[in-house]
Amino acid sequence: MMQLPARYDHVGSFLRPKYLLEAREKKARGEITPGQLREVEDKAIAEIVKFQQDIGLKSITDGEFRRTYFHIDFLEQLGGVKTDIPVTIRKPDGTEELAPPVIRVIDKVRHARDIQKADFEYLKSQVGPGHTPKVTIPSPTMLHFRGGRAGISKQAYPELDPTFYDDVAQAYGDELRSLHAAGCRYVQMDDTNLAYLCDEKMREAARQRGDDPNELPHRYAKFINKVVAQRPQGMLLAMHLCRGNFKSTHAAAGNYEPVAEALLKEMDIDAYFMEYDDERSGDFRPLRYLPKGKTVVLGLVTTKFGQLEDKDALKRRIDEAAKYAPMEQLALSPQCGFSSTVHGNNIAVEDQRNKLRLVVETAQEMWGA
Repeated sequence: MMQLPARYDHVGSFLRPKYLLEAREKKARGEITPGQLREVEDKAIAEIVKFQQDIGLKSITDGEFRRTYFHIDFLEQLGGVKTDIPVTIRKPDGTEELAPPVIRVIDKVRHARDIQKADFEYLKSQVGPGHTPKVTIPSPTMLHFRGGRAGISKQAYPELDPTFYDDVAQAYGDELRSLHAAGCRYVQMDDTNLAYLCDEKMREAARQRGDDPNELPHRYAKFINKVVAQRPQGMLLAMHLCRGNFKSTHAAAGNYEPVAEALLKEMDIDAYFMEYDDERSGDFRPLRYLPKGKTVVLGLVTTKFGQLEDKDALKRRIDEAAKYAPMEQLALSPQCGFSSTVHGNNIAVEDQRNKLRLVVETAQEMWGA
């Protein structure tokens, strides 16, 4: 198993600067070209790289500044995949929720082009020595969970197992090899589906689609392992478990117990970023399944609200987690990104900085690294 660059990390996305959002709007109106937008993105990414390095982070992302949504922008570039842009729903209590996008497999899934290579090459050019550039991509399970069997062409895939899972794994493997050739050694897959399977509402929705929520975590572990089997040697693979992150709202809740064994024991991933910022996530008992050699990154600091956590309280929670998993197999991070979609969470840039500094300082005091 590969080790993380440090005992502190982050999930990947950052609040977009105003000038970048304005440039995206100009591009949407046809006032600037894609090339001109990319120049603005380059500038913003150079700034966010410096921001991360100044805070003391060791793994560095491009803030997902070239994306509108953390998942769609990647998945729609796979051959055979069609996505529809999600819509914002205003709930009766006045809060907003992002309706899940419709992701459909309409043909054989394949790696039609290098998706992240050029973006990674620019990121790498901006990252200084002693730091590790990290690429975040959506989990392959997203091609199944949202629509189930009905969302996958029966003409292309009369049977899902093994052809569909093998084709997706091959496509992801091709992307990982492309990134590895460009010098990438750290990839994080963002997965909402295993976290959603901790929520009874989501479990019932899976049943309605004809899936067994008790069987799905084990099937997804095998699915992810097909991808892991394709990764190039020397590449760290991590997974972030997300319960939804749109304008400071969430989509799911529930203890990790229903998925913990499949997630931690059966899946051949090096590290897991697990959300633990409030009571929605339950207790730390599911961590008892963590085998030797793997790391759980405790997402104890929320990215949804600006109020800063108490450092001593964070240390107590880390100690509590260490009752179920060895301290040397734990690390610390925020619970999610600060801007999983272009819209961003309802949090100030200065709060974003303060929370990341708190993560770095707390981890250094707890682990000395």
